Amino acid sequence: MSPRAAGGRRRIGLRGVLRLLYGHRRWVGLAVLLTLGASALSLAQPLLVKKVIESTSSGGAVGPVIALLVVFFVAQVLVQGLAQYVVARTGEGIVLGIRLRLVRHVLRLPMAVYDRQRIGDLISRTSTDSTTLRLLIAEGFTDAVTGGIALAGVVALMLWLDWLLFLVVLALVAVATVVVGSVLRGIEAASLVTQRETGAMTADLERALSAIRTVRASRAEQRETDRIADRARSAYAGSIRMAKLDAVVAPAIELAVKGSFIVVLLVGGLRVADRQGSLADLAAFLLYMIYLVGPIGMLFQSLSTMEQGVGAYRRVTDVMAMPTEQDAVRGRPVSGPGSGPTRTPVLEFHDVWFGYEPHRPVLRGVSFEVPPRSHVALVGNSGVGKSTVFALIERFYDPDRGRILFDGQDVAALGRAEHRARIGLVEQHAPVMYGTLRENLMYAAPDAGPEELERVVELAHLTELVSRLPRGLDTDAGEHGMSLSGGERQRIAIARSLLARPELLLLDEPTAHLDAANEEALRRSIRHTTAECALLVIAHRFSTIRAADLIVVLDGGRVVATGSHDELLDTSGHYRLLSDAQPAGR
Repeated sequence: MSPRAAGGRRRIGLRGVLRLLYGHRRWVGLAVLLTLGASALSLAQPLLVKKVIESTSSGGAVGPVIALLVVFFVAQVLVQGLAQYVVARTGEGIVLGIRLRLVRHVLRLPMAVYDRQRIGDLISRTSTDSTTLRLLIAEGFTDAVTGGIALAGVVALMLWLDWLLFLVVLALVAVATVVVGSVLRGIEAASLVTQRETGAMTADLERALSAIRTVRASRAEQRETDRIADRARSAYAGSIRMAKLDAVVAPAIELAVKGSFIVVLLVGGLRVADRQGSLADLAAFLLYMIYLVGPIGMLFQSLSTMEQGVGAYRRVTDVMAMPTEQDAVRGRPVSGPGSGPTRTPVLEFHDVWFGYEPHRPVLRGVSFEVPPRSHVALVGNSGVGKSTVFALIERFYDPDRGRILFDGQDVAALGRAEHRARIGLVEQHAPVMYGTLRENLMYAAPDAGPEELERVVELAHLTELVSRLPRGLDTDAGEHGMSLSGGERQRIAIARSLLARPELLLLDEPTAHLDAANEEALRRSIRHTTAECALLVIAHRFSTIRAADLIVVLDGGRVVATGSHDELLDTSGHYRLLSDAQPAGR
């Protein structure tokens, strides 16, 4: 669907604008009142000029009137300056409010949205689009209100002074209105294209920078530059089209006002020469003609500005319309078999089915248990659903069928935050956040004390790393932890999870980045960890798998065997195939 078609289907309504303004209505109201005050002071000045001319003609005193005119002029300048500050402050407050709402919302979207949506585009909507909305709200809406009211005041005074001359002005302004109205539809479509292409450019740049080492190693810098440049040129083309259309607005207004000024001067001058009107009335009317430029220009320009913000408005509201992760309770807490502090499994899967797409299940009736303080390994070839099991345990997704119990309770009856607080997750790529090592370790437990921090550092065998860093735990980890080795990042992620004292720790390929010495150290840590919580480990290395108390073998989205390493070698042909495929010493 073209942007123009989309614009015909969904247009901004007053209610949508007012909803964005709701939290800032007092500041918007103050800005409108100040602008109206400045307009009132401005509108009074031609009447004072008229009074000066009339007093001069009749021989009256003009000093007090001139003094009052000066006071009104100075007051107008001061009030107008204050009004501009309030408008700017209101605009920045609106941008801040929208950004805070977007950040809260974007960080709480379901995982399925992140699977489909480009992260860079979400970032662009939070930064660039929210800034563009300032044009729509702070400048466009405020100028439309104040310009409309000021225009009504000028029109009323011009009608009072000379209705015939006003009809001349009205005819020329009507022509400009028709021209501007036809231009605004094109500005709206161009605005939407510009915002979309800007978002795509940000997403492509984020894509390249996130994999910059791969880009360099593949000698793909120019290809990525060309890809991003194409997006930038498309955004540029949209902005240029918007600028061309917007350039029509100001000349149309100027032509209408200046043209009507010349006509009024000509007609009014002839009428004064024929003694059909007074010079004072003509002077006042011409001053209002000059003042008419402001309200008309403000009104038309505000409509143009608001149309430029339409694209940003749609992109922001599209994100805000996305549902966030909800704690939809699907059943009551259910006790598992043999409930009790030592007999109830920490985790149970009962006939769980799940697929990322309808009619394409990844898990097909998966059932298994993780006993308290046990070490369970989840094994199988790539793509059989091991990582999906972890995603369901963390409730990143909910199963299509079946039940998942945690400590005997259906996880669907638990709040997601409450549930996740009892589980630690160490991802395979072990992300390390930008910040210090201490901030990374305390990420899941920000209130942990020094003793707890020291405990997990020793448990994850990070003591040697901390001792050789220049600032110890307060050393910056670098962007994505790139100043650390893969094994160091893995152990930091493990320590971070352990600091929160989870009941269940999920480890996704914990030994994938470790050499033999560090792998043995990690196995010792795992043995120590089982004294505190249960472990569920995705593993391919049989040196890690053999240490498990229980092994769950997945194939084709199903559990095909369970048991210890020795038991499975005797009873499961599929497990023997996995074992035989391992390189020697692994």
